[in-house]
Amino acid sequence: MSMPFQWPAGYAPAVQPPIEPPERSLWFVFRGSELLVTVAPVIALPHCNHPKTLGMMPQRIQYLGVLGEEHCFSAEAAAETAAPQGWVWQGLRALFGVLDEERFALAGRALQIVDWDRTHQYCGACGRATAARTDERSRQCPGCGLVVYPRLAPAVMGLVRRDRELLLARSPRFPEGMYSALAGFVEPGETLEQCLEREVYEEVGIRVCKARYFASQPWPFPHSLMIAFFADYYSGEIRVDETEIEDAKWFDVRNFENLPRLPARISIARRLIDAAIGEMLAS
Repeated sequence: MSMPFQWPAGYAPAVQPPIEPPERSLWFVFRGSELLVTVAPVIALPHCNHPKTLGMMPQRIQYLGVLGEEHCFSAEAAAETAAPQGWVWQGLRALFGVLDEERFALAGRALQIVDWDRTHQYCGACGRATAARTDERSRQCPGCGLVVYPRLAPAVMGLVRRDRELLLARSPRFPEGMYSALAGFVEPGETLEQCLEREVYEEVGIRVCKARYFASQPWPFPHSLMIAFFADYYSGEIRVDETEIEDAKWFDVRNFENLPRLPARISIARRLIDAAIGEMLAS
C-alpha cells in the first residue's frame, strides 16, 4: 500500500505563532497560486525574519507551525507584486521533485490556507468582517457567530480491475493521449464507496464491487483531498458519458507497449496505477 505525502515526523502544525518573532523562519509566499522561490539552478524558499526584508509587504500572513526547528509562515502578496531581484514566482505543480517532499507538502498546505483566508474575510451569512480564532484554524463572525473552516472537497478515485486488465479513461481536459483512473467528488450523504460506484457507472456504465482503499493525497489545486481505491469489475459494457469522459478502454498490463500515456508521478493516480500493475504482474 502506498502512503504518499505523509507529514514528516519533525512537522508540528500550529495556529498561534511564538510570542517572540523568530530571527529566521521558513516562508511560503504566494501571489495567487504562484510561490516565491530563488532563481534556478538552486531553488529555495525564503529564510528570513519577515518578507519585508526582501522588499515585500504581504497582505495577509498565517502561521503554519514548526518543521524541524524552523517556524513556518505562509503569506499572500498582492496580484501586482513583482518578484525581488534573484527571485521568481513559480507555479506549485512545476516544483514537484524540485522542492524536497516535506517542503512541497507544506507548500500545498500553505496554498490552501492562503486561499481560504483570502476568501473568508467576510461572513457569508451576514456580511460582517470575520476574525481569526486563536484556538483552531477557523474564522468567526462577531455578529452572527458563524464559524468557517478551511474548505476541503473530498474526491474519490477508482481504478477498476478485471483479470489482468485495467479500466482507464481520458477526459477532454487531459493532455493529448493521456488516460487515468476515474474520479469524482463526493456528494452530500454519500459514503466513499457509494461515490465510487456511482461515478464509475455514470461515467462509463460499469458496475463495480469489492472496493479496497489504497491511499489518500492532499491535492491543493485548489482544495481537494483525493481518496483512492481499487475496485473489481462486476458487470456492464463500456458506455462513456461523452461529457466528462471522451474515451475509456480496458488495457492489458502484460502488454506494456500498448499502455497509454499515464498521469505524472506527482499524482496519486499514477501511484495507484503503478501499484496495480506491479501487483497484477506479480500474481
